[in-house]
Amino acid sequence: MYNYLVITASYWGFTLTDGALRTLVLFHFFKLGYSPFTLAFLFLLYEAAGIIANLAGGWLASRFGIRRMLVLGIGLQIGGLLFLSLLNPAWGAAVSVIWVVAAQGVAGVAKDITKTASKSAIKITSVDGNNQLFRWVAWFTGSKNATKGIGFFVGGLLLTTVGFKSALWLLVALLVVILVACFMALPAGLGVSNASKSVKELFSKSTGVNILAGARIFMFGARDVWFVVGLPVFLYSAGWDFWAVGGFLAAWTIAYGAVQALAPALVSRSPDGLRRELPAACLWIVVLTFVPAVLLLLLELGEVVPLERETIVIISLLVFGLPFAVNSSLHSYLILAYAGSRKAAEDVGFYYAANAGGRLIGTLLSGFLYQAAGLSGCIAGSLLMLAICSLLTFGLLRLADDPLHGRS
Repeated sequence: MYNYLVITASYWGFTLTDGALRTLVLFHFFKLGYSPFTLAFLFLLYEAAGIIANLAGGWLASRFGIRRMLVLGIGLQIGGLLFLSLLNPAWGAAVSVIWVVAAQGVAGVAKDITKTASKSAIKITSVDGNNQLFRWVAWFTGSKNATKGIGFFVGGLLLTTVGFKSALWLLVALLVVILVACFMALPAGLGVSNASKSVKELFSKSTGVNILAGARIFMFGARDVWFVVGLPVFLYSAGWDFWAVGGFLAAWTIAYGAVQALAPALVSRSPDGLRRELPAACLWIVVLTFVPAVLLLLLELGEVVPLERETIVIISLLVFGLPFAVNSSLHSYLILAYAGSRKAAEDVGFYYAANAGGRLIGTLLSGFLYQAAGLSGCIAGSLLMLAICSLLTFGLLRLADDPLHGRS
């Protein structure tokens, strides 16, 4: 329990800075006149680096332990923030974009190494079977996203009050404290196990892990295709201030995290940890898919609906948050349930590499579709991705009759 609490607290602090960084970069460069697609491009390496970082992070966590990987991730985040703070306003647009993309790449590696190590530790420190595992995963994931939401608000607030560069330095100071505390509090050998000895072995996953990874790509792509660029730019263009947009996104993410933490109370439990949970995952993904479908219909009806587009979007986003949070929490639990106990970090790393791939696709499409077709284009992209995610999630049901349930 002690190690779980230390890891969770460390990840809270890291996640707050990561959320603040996203808001700072998005709004600082939007204020400088960057197009929606260019804004999405700024996050390109951040998301792409996460694919490799998750794969490598899982392997490295098995080989060198959780503490070293947490310290490495936090240290990289400090380096990325300091690197970004050196950006000179006098540089041309091309050089500035390259500099920011590089800094974001470092931050992306830091984030996903830290996340893989932290979530792997839950599997290792859980001692009371699937019931405790689901509760711990739900609390960890929910509290993490609530902290990220606070980070969105902090980023908007810092940009408004102290400016871009000073905000980055304040985040660095916080991370230095977290790094020292994490190094002092955790045992050095936590999570060390026999790592895979070849690339083939590393990528040799169970059927359950593979299907979940595929579903995760489209689930998080469906969120980010309108959440990363399209929604913030839409709200700002509607007359909202930076701190107001950041505050709204923060409130949504905090509420989303709270629902994630409560997900175990919304899902019927089974003795084997999967027989009821898999049908629940199928039910909730269908519910989620209906939300962008209805939103797109309302946006296209135009004058027929007696509500402003801004109001329709806000209400729909609030509705979207509930089933998305339950789906996310369920999937976060299922990957640990399917993960092999001896190489949980590697399985988790593989899964969150898929997660990073989904965020990458969603981020790029968010800028491209918003620039090409407005927010309606982003919503249509979200609907298509969720339909694919639904098909993949239903593919897990055939594993329910397998005694091993597709586990490795």
